[in-house]
Amino acid sequence: MSTPAPKSGPGDMSMFNVLHGFPEALIRGMRNSFLLDSDYHHLTQCESLEDVKLNLTESDYAESLADLGAITPNELQKKAIEKLVVEFKYLRTQTVEPLSTFLDFITYEYMIENIMLLLKGTLSGRDIDELIAQCHPLGLMKASTMKSIGLFEASAKGYSDLYQTVLVDTPVGKYFAMFLQESSESAGGETKGVLEEVEIEIIKSSLIKYWIEDFYNFVQKLGGETSVIMGEILRVRADTNAINITLNSFGTSLNEPEFRTSDRKRLYPAVGHLYPAGTAMLTDVSDEDELGRVLELFPQYSTIWNIHSAGGGEKSIDDAFYERDVQMLELAFEGQFHFAVFYAYVKLKEQEIRNMVWITECILQAQKDEINKFVPVFSQHAPWRMAKRR
Repeated sequence: MSTPAPKSGPGDMSMFNVLHGFPEALIRGMRNSFLLDSDYHHLTQCESLEDVKLNLTESDYAESLADLGAITPNELQKKAIEKLVVEFKYLRTQTVEPLSTFLDFITYEYMIENIMLLLKGTLSGRDIDELIAQCHPLGLMKASTMKSIGLFEASAKGYSDLYQTVLVDTPVGKYFAMFLQESSESAGGETKGVLEEVEIEIIKSSLIKYWIEDFYNFVQKLGGETSVIMGEILRVRADTNAINITLNSFGTSLNEPEFRTSDRKRLYPAVGHLYPAGTAMLTDVSDEDELGRVLELFPQYSTIWNIHSAGGGEKSIDDAFYERDVQMLELAFEGQFHFAVFYAYVKLKEQEIRNMVWITECILQAQKDEINKFVPVFSQHAPWRMAKRR
């Protein structure tokens, strides 16, 4: 009896380096491009934006800023994002399946945000070219597709045509189909006016929910370390969305008793540590006190909520989420043979860009007392690293 050839799945360590070793080596080398604690220290000591530019010439951003004249927070953000996009696109050209699809999933989030930006802007009568210039480069589609989004009339027929002729052919078209199907079922089977009647932010939250669930199912099918590490990142991302949706619904129609168990409940992702027991309890929450009592049952979120409820202005709930995310994404680099490092690199670079923009804004507005309120990346002085040394 012959022994069958061994089968290797996408998460199998035995074939990982053969298929994905080069792009993984690239991304781990690019980890060295992050600003150091000393770089942040020098930036926070700057007295002018020209000093900031001078300090950044000794960092990985030197080439990107070389042709920039007078630096501004917006220009710095634009150049830094362009640099990130160039790096991401280069990585994408070096990949094979299933890593190439994994990287595509990362871009879908930005595509959703761009489409929603264009829809919301055109409803307000803004110029489509001006809106396209504000779109995130990682979520750009064909120019003809993006321009077409602004050409449809703001009516039930216009939105129906928009979906059937434009959105359906985009990589995120399946999420629009899922949204329309779910919304029509709740409306008794009528789909014609769904896109017109539902608020843009609710549509966006629904699409992000479908994206998280789809991405999570994809990484679970990959198996191996990717399903463990990236699965945890997406579970936490889903929980963060559920908490923010609940918190932001207070004072809106979504917090009305009849909408909590219908419209708001549908926005909660069907993955995460809160799902299903926690999200079921969130459905009945009507104010911040009740939300706090639910989150007390989940130790990983009770600490973050206590920061929010304490107030004082020192740290917001968003800051607490950012700190938690940075720690989790940094730890992704500690493992091997998985795809989560690619997602982690993009998100950590976004945090670094937010840090630089915050510092430059504080300098520009002469708010030096606020300048250190950012979340450094790979910092030796991070709270969780300091706690481990004690």
